[in-house]
This record gives sequence, structure tokens and C-alpha cells, in this order.
Amino acid sequence: MDRRRITQIFSAAAMNSNINGFLKGSIYKGNIKKICVPGLNCYSCPGAVGSCPIGSLQAVVGTIKYNFSFYVAGLLILFGAIFGRFICGWLCPFGLIQDLLYKIKARKIQVSKKLNNTLKYLKYMILVLFVIILPMLLVNEFGMSPPYFCQYICPAGTLQGGIPLVLMNLSLRDALGYLFIWKMFILLFILTASVFVYRPFCRYICPLGAFYALFNKVSLYRYEVDEDKCTRCNACTHKCKINIEVHKNSNSAECIRCGECIKICPTKSIKRNLTLR
Repeated sequence: MDRRRITQIFSAAAMNSNINGFLKGSIYKGNIKKICVPGLNCYSCPGAVGSCPIGSLQAVVGTIKYNFSFYVAGLLILFGAIFGRFICGWLCPFGLIQDLLYKIKARKIQVSKKLNNTLKYLKYMILVLFVIILPMLLVNEFGMSPPYFCQYICPAGTLQGGIPLVLMNLSLRDALGYLFIWKMFILLFILTASVFVYRPFCRYICPLGAFYALFNKVSLYRYEVDEDKCTRCNACTHKCKINIEVHKNSNSAECIRCGECIKICPTKSIKRNLTLR
């Protein structure tokens, strides 16, 4: 098992270490829950010990009750400015699930460059519309709005929060309706697609990935290509599962810092750096 997989497993376990929640079918609401974790990890997961940054951002945008908008936005900016999409590749629990599903033996689908370059903008649209605009504008008479992305789209919330709570609470099972069926459809679609396409949720849907992508070119953690050593052999490009021409754009907004390009480079011209610029 390589370092990235070990880190992913450790991160997922640390973010969901409330074992008692799984045993009782309850949600931890202690003081630690006020802190946002860096990856997409549902607040309603029985094991979650921290808050999901996307859920927190919707909460502060969509209600006048909260006064921590600068804290949430500032924390997200801090994560992005230091790590960029390294968080997606190494720390996000739902990213780990997609990685494991992609290991299942099946005929893989390589998304064409043209289609990929179109679909990749969908996650930015979801970030702006479902996480910011709708919670800001569509509020009730009390000045509050539902968490639109979490409620209507997020498959991570369905898998980590919805399913465990429904299985362990009879009252929730009795209250299931069309919304849960819709969320299950999205989840099953994403999980199935993950067997054939590398990380479809991260690449095309995830608003957290879209937010961190904005920082990839300026984050402290970044990739550097030694132009003197690089032979333009394209080994890195062929190895990249996200269709990035690494030797041309080593800090692409789509790069999740998986490190496969570094491993495959015959001249060792791609390096990881954590530096002020």
C-alpha cells in the first residue's frame, strides 16, 4: 500500500472517529463539530467529528443566525492557499471511495479531451449556484434557506450520513420520500460511474474541489517541472487519469496531486515543492 492510500485511510478514519455514533445511530454535536475538516465529509455522518466545509459555507450564507461567515470562508481560503487540490487527492474521504471503486476490474472509459474540458466547468456552476446564490436568495420568511447542495445533490452525504441514519432509526425509515430516492439515484450513478471513469464526482460535480481548484496555481504546495531535465516524452500525460498535460501545466486547476506523474517520469524532472512565492 502506497503513502497516498495510507494517508487517505488515516484521514477518513480521523474525520469519522466517533464510533459511538455508528453504534447508536446518532450524530455527534460536541464542540469539535464547530471546526471544519478540509475534505468533503458529511456533518450528518454518525462518525463525523467535524463539520463539512461546504455544508458550513451554505449555513452561513443561508441564514442570519450565524456570525461565522468570515471564519468559514477564511478557513477554506487557508486550506486552499496552502494545499490547493492536494486535499482532494490525499485527504477527502469521498475521493478515497472513488479511488477504491476505480480499482475494480472493468473496461475503463477515457473521457475525451473535448468533453472533459466542457464538463469540468460544471462543478464551478454548482459551487456558485447551489452553494452561494440559492442559499443567499431563496430564503423563507425567517431569513433562512435549506442547504441546497447537501439536500438535493451531495452523494457523500447520502452515503455517509443518510444511509447509516436511515438504517439505524425506524422513525427516519418511516419518513422516507421522493427526495431520498432521488439522492440514492445520484449516489448509485456516481458510484457506478466511478468504476469506469476516474473520479467523476471530483472532476465534474464537487463544489469543494472547484473551490480548491481556484488556488492550485498559487498554493504553497505545488508541482514544479525542471525544464532542463524534461524531455517532453509525455509519459506523465499518458499516466494522468485526468487528462492533464503535466509537463505543460504542472499546476492545472484539475490536478489533485496524486503524484502518479512524479512516479512515472523517467528523468525525475517533476518535483513537489512547499514554498512561498
